[in-house]
Amino acid sequence: MPSRSRTCPGGPPATGHEARTPELVVHLAFFLLLGSSLARYVQRHAAQPEAPAVLALAGTLAVLYVIGRSATAGPGRTASGMARLGVLVAVWAVLVGLAPSFAWCAVPLFYTALRTLPPRAAYALVAFFTAFVVLAQLRLADRFEVDVVVGPPVVAVLATAVFTHMDRQATRQAALIHDLVRTRRELAATEHREGTLAERQRLAMEIHDTLAQSLSSQRMLLQAADRLWDSDPGRAREHVRSAASIAERSLTEARRFVHDLAPADLAEGGGLEAALRGLASRETTDARTVTCVVDGTPAPGALPDRVQSALLRIAQGALANVREHSGATRAALTLTHLGDQVRLDIADNGRGLDTAALPERAEGVRGHGLPAIRARVGQLGGTLTIESAPGEGTVVSAAVPLHPATVEVPGP
Repeated sequence: MPSRSRTCPGGPPATGHEARTPELVVHLAFFLLLGSSLARYVQRHAAQPEAPAVLALAGTLAVLYVIGRSATAGPGRTASGMARLGVLVAVWAVLVGLAPSFAWCAVPLFYTALRTLPPRAAYALVAFFTAFVVLAQLRLADRFEVDVVVGPPVVAVLATAVFTHMDRQATRQAALIHDLVRTRRELAATEHREGTLAERQRLAMEIHDTLAQSLSSQRMLLQAADRLWDSDPGRAREHVRSAASIAERSLTEARRFVHDLAPADLAEGGGLEAALRGLASRETTDARTVTCVVDGTPAPGALPDRVQSALLRIAQGALANVREHSGATRAALTLTHLGDQVRLDIADNGRGLDTAALPERAEGVRGHGLPAIRARVGQLGGTLTIESAPGEGTVVSAAVPLHPATVEVPGP
């Protein structure tokens, strides 16, 4: 049977299992009606002279129905498909003229017309079918009967209304499915972009807390060595050796960073406590003493890797601020285990700062210093507290849960 695949603007055709099932029912109904009409004709009129022509036309109608359905089953309408439909209707009309009992095959052909033609042309063809069926039934009747005149139009209207309603529902469903698929794709793309931005933020903070801080320290040491090179060669050489040590450490960090982005201190074993003590030892100089204290009893099981890595980076960032901006002579790292959470305090006796002037949240993905620390704590679902006043030192406290939920920080 010729068929047309309805499509919604910008969406997929309204096909699928739901659309194929009614079509199969209509096809089966057509062949059952054709077969029953043929059997009735053979039983009652096999001896008539036009019997061979009726049998030939019935077979031709069946073949045209199958060919027309396979030729126009795809989306859109073609000239050949429309021509096959015209031939199908003509053969049916001739057949009904010779044997009016074949008029019942018009009901499945309604579906053919409505699926193949534009609405107005389809309605006109259905009206033609209906009129032809009424005339054929009047020829079979011995007298004028109201039901013969009223019945076929009622059936035609009902079949047309049912098909039109189902077709519109299928079109709406196809549009909804298309919108749903598009929305899911857009959501997946949005999640991918958000994940990319979050990863960029993480990488920016990793680079800032490792390579950038190390390069800054080396620059300061080399500048100091340059100033003292003539007046105090011994002190200048110490600065150069310190810069070389930091460079060596930075190289290790860079290699680890490329390998799996894990802090080199944690990768060496010993956990967060050993990493913090090693950091305090490296940050201790003639001008500044850094200590590390661990309080409380750790919860059963090791701290999650994300928590350890983030707290170590927070300590590195906070000590970088102490080294570069505070002018402190003493600093302390305090790691406190509090049951379901862990807190890291970084305190110094430096010049302090005005906490009222600090931003409440990190702006963008490339924050440095305190904004980067705030972003890290936010990603872990923790809280950051900064206590300071000009001339009274600073205490930075980061408290995070042991099993943090992932919190994405939006990018720029």
